[in-house]
Amino acid sequence: MASFREIILAAAILAVAIVASVLLRDSLAPTNLAMLYLGGVVAIAMRCRRWISVAGSFLSVAAFDFFCVPPYLTFAVSDDQYVFTFAGMLAVALVISELTARIRMQAAHAVEREARTEALYRLSSRLAGETRVFEAARAAASLAEDVFGARAVMFLPEDGRLSFRRRTSDQLPVPPSEEPIAQWVFDHGHKAGLRTDTLPSATALYLPLPGARETFGVLAILPDPEGRIFAPEQQHLLEVFAGQTALAIERTLSQRAAEETRVNMQTEQMRSSLLSAVSHDLRTPLASITGAASTLRSQGDRLPPETKQELLDSISDEAERLSRLVSNLLDMTRFESGGVELRRDLYPLEEIVGTVLQRMDSQLRGRIVSTDLAENIPLVFVDDVLIGQVLWNLLENALKYTPGGTPIELAAFAQEGSVIVEVRDRGPGIPSGEEERIFQKFYRGKTAGTRGAGLGLPICRAIVEAHRGSIQALPRPGGGAIFRVRLPVEQT
Repeated sequence: MASFREIILAAAILAVAIVASVLLRDSLAPTNLAMLYLGGVVAIAMRCRRWISVAGSFLSVAAFDFFCVPPYLTFAVSDDQYVFTFAGMLAVALVISELTARIRMQAAHAVEREARTEALYRLSSRLAGETRVFEAARAAASLAEDVFGARAVMFLPEDGRLSFRRRTSDQLPVPPSEEPIAQWVFDHGHKAGLRTDTLPSATALYLPLPGARETFGVLAILPDPEGRIFAPEQQHLLEVFAGQTALAIERTLSQRAAEETRVNMQTEQMRSSLLSAVSHDLRTPLASITGAASTLRSQGDRLPPETKQELLDSISDEAERLSRLVSNLLDMTRFESGGVELRRDLYPLEEIVGTVLQRMDSQLRGRIVSTDLAENIPLVFVDDVLIGQVLWNLLENALKYTPGGTPIELAAFAQEGSVIVEVRDRGPGIPSGEEERIFQKFYRGKTAGTRGAGLGLPICRAIVEAHRGSIQALPRPGGGAIFRVRLPVEQT
């Protein structure tokens, strides 16, 4: 049909050239009239297929001889020199036809390359954001329908075998009886189905999604009404399309495997850190409790009252230390699992600070703890119990990492819609570069003889960030450390 339209167009162009040459042959020389026919050849070559353009070249030379060279309306010529004119005109016309045909072919190839590049770019863009295999396959199948103008569906394996149940479309566009064809393609990694050498009676063309080491699925595409998908360039694009989809699926699987490996390594590292950190802190108080209890049981009647009281105090202190360790572990687990519900309300900061200092009275004995709370501090919108735990952990941290008898300061002031709380000490300070690391789980400073599981500061950060605040560790001028907590004062 397209060829017939081009033949009609070529005939019309040649007819226009003939009419124009007949009208102008009395006023123009034959060599000038030849230009009209060459122009017609150019027009035909630009619009029509190569063989039509070549035929037009011969017919143009014949028409020039018949209508423009005396005697008119005959192919006889009065001057033999016109034979050279005809030959030159034919050669020029054929060269024009060939060059124009090449230009058209190159332009068509450029358009195909641009379309192929655009299709692959769209595919890469669509697949780049997908993190699940099935969603990546669904996006690729949807784009294949847009690019090729034909129905497409992808089948993915299930328990090692291809399954029509695991497909990217809600409806099955191919007969269920063709599942063995798709399975053959999946097993052998070669296309099969319609218009192929393998099982050509199928209703669809089946292509594998080939990865580096395995096939990840099968693309089934039904022919469009014009059968364009069977053109060589479309077949090549289909194969590239399937290959890019397989690469995206392989990348997704690799990322998932890498993430699982990372999580497993992190879990193993955390387990080792937990065992390393907790084992010593569990054994030491348990050993003290066991020793004190054994002494009381075996020699209780012979011990003076002062010794008995010391042993009972030791049991009480070590049991409290164990309770704090287990409580920290449970709190960290709850925060990481999102199982903590904040019970926030407006509280005066002085009340929270006073409660914490009163509860820590026994631990703070022998230390000078100074408080500097500004008078204009607004109410803070917090969970008072959890923020109290933050202050407890920070004060306990200062007790652990500073020499006995050194003072501890607790200050608070309002700043830019927030309340800043600072716990300052005069200990050895924080080594440079470890200001963030000390907030990691199970990390402990390098101070010798310091006991703890390395959970106090991570719990502080988890609580503060749950309140949409922030906490940071800063070096104190002149030596020591400052832990600065920013708390919200408005309901958020």
